[in-house]
Amino acid sequence: MAATKKEAYRKYLESAGVLDVMTKVLVGLYEEPDKPKDATEYIKAQLGAPTAQDFAVLQAEKDALQRELDDARKQIDELKAKVTA
Repeated sequence: MAATKKEAYRKYLESAGVLDVMTKVLVGLYEEPDKPKDATEYIKAQLGAPTAQDFAVLQAEKDALQRELDDARKQIDELKAKVTA
């Protein structure tokens, strides 16, 4: 029974293209003349995941937009108070 589950999962990965993508990434890592210090980060980058630096930039942008939104909401509340007064 476990063998059939494994086979079904393998077929799923193959049909979804996961095996091809992972094979290409691992072959790329193997052929890399200067091996990266962190193979996991290399694989993540090859798969399109944001780097830690990308994440920091996006987090800062999110924080700035959140402050801008908070300021806009405060201004709306102040204007509503003036209109109803």
